[in-house]
Amino acid sequence: MTELDARQRLWLEGFRAGIAAAKRQNAAPAAAADGPDSPMLAAQDRTVEQGGKLVAEEKAKRQRHPLDRWPEVVARAETGQFPKGIDVFLAKYHGLFYVAPAQDSFMCRLRIPNGILSVRQMVGLADAADSFGGGYADVTTRANLQIREIPAHHAVDMLMALQSLGLTARGSGADNIRNITGSATAGIDPQEVYDTRSLCTALNQHILNSRPLYGLPRKFNIAFDGGGKVPTLEDTNDIGFVACRVVGGENIEPGVYFRLQLGGITGHRDFAAETGILVKPEECIAVADAIVRAFIAHGDRTNRQKARLKYVLDRMGHEAFVAEVEKLYGTPLRRAKGAEIAPRPLGDKHGHIGVHPQKQAGFNYLGIVLPVGRMTTLQMRGLAEIAERFGSSTLRLTVWQNLLISDVADRDVGVCIAAIQALGLAVEASAIRRGLIACTGNAGCKFAASNTKGHALKLADYLEGRLTIDQPVNIHLTGCHHSCAQHYIGDIGLLACKVERDEDSVEGYHVYIGGGAAATAEQAMARDYAASIPFDDLPPLIERLLTAWLRNRETASETFFEFCRRHDIERLRDLASQVTVHAMAA
Repeated sequence: MTELDARQRLWLEGFRAGIAAAKRQNAAPAAAADGPDSPMLAAQDRTVEQGGKLVAEEKAKRQRHPLDRWPEVVARAETGQFPKGIDVFLAKYHGLFYVAPAQDSFMCRLRIPNGILSVRQMVGLADAADSFGGGYADVTTRANLQIREIPAHHAVDMLMALQSLGLTARGSGADNIRNITGSATAGIDPQEVYDTRSLCTALNQHILNSRPLYGLPRKFNIAFDGGGKVPTLEDTNDIGFVACRVVGGENIEPGVYFRLQLGGITGHRDFAAETGILVKPEECIAVADAIVRAFIAHGDRTNRQKARLKYVLDRMGHEAFVAEVEKLYGTPLRRAKGAEIAPRPLGDKHGHIGVHPQKQAGFNYLGIVLPVGRMTTLQMRGLAEIAERFGSSTLRLTVWQNLLISDVADRDVGVCIAAIQALGLAVEASAIRRGLIACTGNAGCKFAASNTKGHALKLADYLEGRLTIDQPVNIHLTGCHHSCAQHYIGDIGLLACKVERDEDSVEGYHVYIGGGAAATAEQAMARDYAASIPFDDLPPLIERLLTAWLRNRETASETFFEFCRRHDIERLRDLASQVTVHAMAA
């Protein structure tokens, strides 16, 4: 008998697992109700008992849990087929996103806790992107990586390649806890309150090894902010842990704690709210677990638009929800009332770019500009080589779609910068390009209404040729209402739309201004400024708006955010209308 090769053994393993899974599926429902999926099943049962109708995604999860559908993933890869119908949703539990019609291929999203990769992992990902994908990778706004243009027959090959690197895509999409973000400068930042790396890693492992936490009604985001220079944007997450120092007060021991925030979802115009609860670092994993389980029990399973934590809090009230969390946690949570908390160290809006001294004397981290978050595999290997030669053999992704190389000695900064430039990248950029964020856009996402990455680069080229800006400005372009680029917290937020022009439909944007996040003391949702602007008309509109700021600010240090908050929208429109600009070149 001929010995089976590795691919055949993999197929056989999947076939056998499929038979076993089919037997489990046909077993009595009561048996599953006693297992790790029981919290999800019980929540679904309550929904139906109360007269609710489960949405299609909930019915599919109930029929057979998505994590038990690995044999289907293997079988489709063997026959070179993409998923159809509800299977497109279910495949996301394994990190595979079928993105047709934008691209007839998979996108694979990883899990990289705290955004930190080893040199070996970066090189391995470059090899995987070349062998099984499109030869590039995109940094996401969760300090994560996505590899695109994966053919159906290479889906399992990609997942196996990740496994061999000590990485995974498990639960990176659909109704799951997404990549755990932490401070990009954790452990190297002179101003940080707490090094978030161990917490991000511990929570990531807890999630991967806790089957009940894959029974959520919708996606869930968690972030740890350690008080470092590069903002983590924890207030945009369902759970935000914000490091702080308690320096005194009644009935509370001085030391480092995390302030607990709940319910952030900026695409629905809500920041995470302070709960008035303080959590010790060693308590964070158990507290997060209890919050997620309370969300599993009380989240909406009848309406996908209302199934996020924000809507549970709106319906139940914060106090009632916290009471449910405390039941699951097993003890009352620590109230901050009476505690004397030191002021929060403020982040640097563009601290993710440039050369910055570390807390370790004589060493620096270099923030590298990745144009709209994209790296070619040649650049990935080159950055890995630089990190190995001049750094500590690690690379740090940021929520700003850029990348840091840490632990570069003072004497090596110049040669390191030259090596980065040789890759076509840089550690310096204009104020426009430093804060430029764009989601995938319609080149790779079926939901997007415009080519956000392409438009972002054109917009930057246009503005850089006309304006000299001496203060940080963030421009966020997002392709749809999912707000992956978080347009509501940008100085200028652009939400893609289709615009009717004559008899054609062209790509355009709604414009929002004056947004910001708490870490920079600029927390606010951007306000509506202009609607349905064709992209060809957008660069001059932004030029007039920025010029109005530069001409009318009270002092040279007044930021665009401060300028916008000082005026109402009508006044801002009036000031911009007084600016004359040259027409945009075709």
